[in-house]
Amino acid sequence: MDVRRYLKTQLHNVVEEVKSNLPDDISFDFRQHVLPLFFPFLAWKDELRNRDTLRADFMAGLVGAIIVLPQGIAFAMIAGLPPVYGLYTAIITPIVAALFGSSRHAVSGPTAPISIVVFAAVSKLATESSDNYIEMVLFLTFMAGAIQLALGLGRMGRYISFVSNAVVVGFAAGAAVLTVTNQMQGVLGISISSRAAFLETWGQMLDHIENINWHVFAVAGYTLFSAVYIRKHFPKLPHLLLALLFGTALAWGIGGPAAGIPFAAEIPRQLPAFSLPGFSAGNFHNLLGEAFAIAILGIIQTIAVGRAIAVKSGQQIVANQEFVGQGLSNIVGSFFSCYAGSGSFTRSGLNYEAGARTPMSAIFAALVLMIIVLLFAPYARFLPAPALSGLILLIGWGLIDFKHIREIRKASKQDNLILGATFFATLFAELQFAVYLGVLLSLFFFLKRTSHPNVAVMAPDGGHYRHQFVNIIRKEVPQCPQLKIIRIDGHLYFGAIDHISGMLREMRKGPEKHLIVLANGVNYVDLDGAEWLAREAAFWKKKGGGLYVVRLKIIAQDVMESGGFMDEIGRDNFFTSKTDAIRAIYQKLDVEVCKACPHRVFLECLEDPRLPKVAENDMQFAEIK
Repeated sequence: MDVRRYLKTQLHNVVEEVKSNLPDDISFDFRQHVLPLFFPFLAWKDELRNRDTLRADFMAGLVGAIIVLPQGIAFAMIAGLPPVYGLYTAIITPIVAALFGSSRHAVSGPTAPISIVVFAAVSKLATESSDNYIEMVLFLTFMAGAIQLALGLGRMGRYISFVSNAVVVGFAAGAAVLTVTNQMQGVLGISISSRAAFLETWGQMLDHIENINWHVFAVAGYTLFSAVYIRKHFPKLPHLLLALLFGTALAWGIGGPAAGIPFAAEIPRQLPAFSLPGFSAGNFHNLLGEAFAIAILGIIQTIAVGRAIAVKSGQQIVANQEFVGQGLSNIVGSFFSCYAGSGSFTRSGLNYEAGARTPMSAIFAALVLMIIVLLFAPYARFLPAPALSGLILLIGWGLIDFKHIREIRKASKQDNLILGATFFATLFAELQFAVYLGVLLSLFFFLKRTSHPNVAVMAPDGGHYRHQFVNIIRKEVPQCPQLKIIRIDGHLYFGAIDHISGMLREMRKGPEKHLIVLANGVNYVDLDGAEWLAREAAFWKKKGGGLYVVRLKIIAQDVMESGGFMDEIGRDNFFTSKTDAIRAIYQKLDVEVCKACPHRVFLECLEDPRLPKVAENDMQFAEIK
């Protein structure tokens, strides 16, 4: 394929789409209407000329930098990486995501769920924090970003809505339990194998419970208690940072290293340097499946974050642009010692509440964090590891979305199943399998709903001179013995044909020779659906009557027109209103059957001079609209 021709065609399509969506009174400007689609930051860069906007973004960024400092260190520990890699990810990833994403308030960077998946993917292949481990993590990040970018360029963002929110809630809850489990070694000061499974970890912990280092436990518990207390009673203060300072003070106060308290490794006073991820065929083969899982989970989480904040801000989130933004941020980050990142619920919500107006706030946060790393990084060696473990316990607990879990439990059996399956798969299976399972279950239930469209038997509501059709299940009314009327609510596509055919199989056995399909609820007809309509039309014609389609949308007629099915069925059998359809079909009914019919379900029955008069109290008819 000629790449230049392809790109030129895609650009032309984008321009034409933008032009078609513009009001008639607005002239088209390429720089104003098209360039921001490829470079989203052009849409808000002019707002930075306003000093109030710039000041608001800077203050929000300053708060964000203070919050992400302990988080970045903690998340890197969860991912099995040296602490500095969490800070690098909090510097590079949000800058690229802010420039190329669509959300004005979402902040990307290291997150607990992604960190858990990274650890699970690479820890079975290499030793934590080793050079080989880091090399694999960076290559995993590159692949995840490449997958996200490819999906965005392929305009796959529209399909992300098919994935139930229960997948994210279930996985986050499972990740929370795993996070707590994996940190128990650091909280209790006992030795537990890092490669042990969920149940094995708890088994080993119980076996070594008598070996608890109470100094380590005191530091972790005090840090956790301090963070919870400050968050509850002083919500405007940076509770994680202050709790870390309190835990550090206690650790040194009770003896420090002499009391058996481990401390964090020293963070180098330098910014991330350019380096190549570990490109190799072996890494590609070993990590491709995990990269896809991280890509899907990361984009689901990012869009969920963006949409949650958009509900408050009123901003529209463009899913494809988020794919591109996250993909580029992970690709670029992999060359600057960053591991996979995604949108953060905590930092994004805080960014909005702090008054951020543009994505520049995320860039300011990254710049402030750069300064902190350059000035204070060496002092990280004074931070006690149990204090960080205590903070991770709180972060893990925060991953459990109890509100949405209660809503899902009450509202939907299907989402309950998705949530439960994803949660338990996260605990007892490979984490990438848990993501796949949740996504597949979401798609399964979506396809189940679309493959079983509602097929209702309709009839005019008797007893009133003017009335519309009603579903005979909801109200028992007489039907015409020669004309069956059904309404299809859903797509006529390959997945739904078996269900609809099964419903009509019983109707074929009745005495009716004519069938009306009310198709105003049909938005799409594929080749299988068009062929099915043609077969049904042939059957009813052979039976001595015909099949008639009413109010089929123009957009649903594309395949039928191009495939010649409109002519095969007969264009005279397609109607734009029920009134016209009933009037035309009534002329084809057997008048002898009509004479023996005790009902007058149609207005035409009442007006037909060939039929005997029926007492007014016995008449049942309706005006068809």
